Amino acid sequence: MDILQKTEDFVFNLLKDNLSISYTYHNFNHTQKVVTAAKNLVLNEGIKDEEAEIILVAAWLHDTGYIKGFAKHEEQSVLIARDFLEKNNKDEAYIAKVSALIKTTEIHETPATIAEKIIKDADYSHFASPDYIAIGELLREEWKLTQDKTFTDLEWASENKKMLVLCHHYFTDFAKENWQAAKDKNIFLLQKEIQKLSKDKTLSKSDIKKKKMEKLERPERGVDTMFRVTLSNHTRLSDIADSKANILLSVNAIIISIALSTLIPKLDSPGNVHLIIPTFVLLLFSVVSIIFAIMSTRPKVTSGTFTRQDIEDKKVNLLFFGNFHKMPIDEYLWAVNELMKDRDYLYNSMIRDLYYLGLVLDRKYKLLRITYMIFMIGIICSVFAFSWAFMNSGL
Repeated sequence: MDILQKTEDFVFNLLKDNLSISYTYHNFNHTQKVVTAAKNLVLNEGIKDEEAEIILVAAWLHDTGYIKGFAKHEEQSVLIARDFLEKNNKDEAYIAKVSALIKTTEIHETPATIAEKIIKDADYSHFASPDYIAIGELLREEWKLTQDKTFTDLEWASENKKMLVLCHHYFTDFAKENWQAAKDKNIFLLQKEIQKLSKDKTLSKSDIKKKKMEKLERPERGVDTMFRVTLSNHTRLSDIADSKANILLSVNAIIISIALSTLIPKLDSPGNVHLIIPTFVLLLFSVVSIIFAIMSTRPKVTSGTFTRQDIEDKKVNLLFFGNFHKMPIDEYLWAVNELMKDRDYLYNSMIRDLYYLGLVLDRKYKLLRITYMIFMIGIICSVFAFSWAFMNSGL
């Protein structure tokens, strides 16, 4: 196996086993791209085989130091490269050339030899990539995870433009001729993004101010939701109470119908005298249960009128139909418009509506509880009364 294949296998296993997943950019994928770019430059710059091998070995090993962290990763990469190459019987001259190339990838280093220019350009070949923006986001995420550096979209676009325009240029002839135009296109895209984000930032300030004003002028969404949910719960509870009352009305009506059609005609017979009291008990409790069930569902409607003075004094709740059902439409329209102009009056009316709905529910459920208790006692008493009657009838 040649040294390039050994180096690739070594770097792959080293990064797979030791590199933190927080390095979303400086990983084996990035290393592969640098090696591919280096191969392209080596071919087009006419580099000899031995020197080409040294460049590609350095390209494979140049970011291995990230397994030790971001700080001084080039120095760590040199140490890892030295140890690997020594184990593969490379002499000091070979190791020194690889080490020099790795050190050249440091951002502020200026390459001198053609080999240094190739590895430098290969390391920054993504500046000319059609996917430059997406690749840059990987670096942005890596800095956030490993160095706790965060950027707004505008800050990140500005930093990228600064890097491409002021801090970087290609060194090899091939890169200048073939990559520079694509890099310039990425600079143009960054400039457009900066202009858009700058405009959005300016607009956002006015939008924030506008939203603050709207927030003061209109009810909060959370408050609206609270009123809507509470009102819905009150209405559902009222429907449940009415359903329970209707069940009791129906059951007791059936009991009375059966008693009137079956038991009472038989009471004329002297042999059925013992059934008079049990039948009376059954009918009495059923009638009382019906009365209480009707009371629990009986609506209570107020006068249905109000005066303008009541509105001005905020004494009337316009959200309840019982307060306005007898009013002329013009008066009601005026009153509701006055209500909508006053946020406190509107909220207080909604609160009063919920409060009085709660009182109605309390009355309904108290009467229902009494109705069910009467019905239960009536059934028990009726059963005992009929049992007593039959036991004392001599049958």
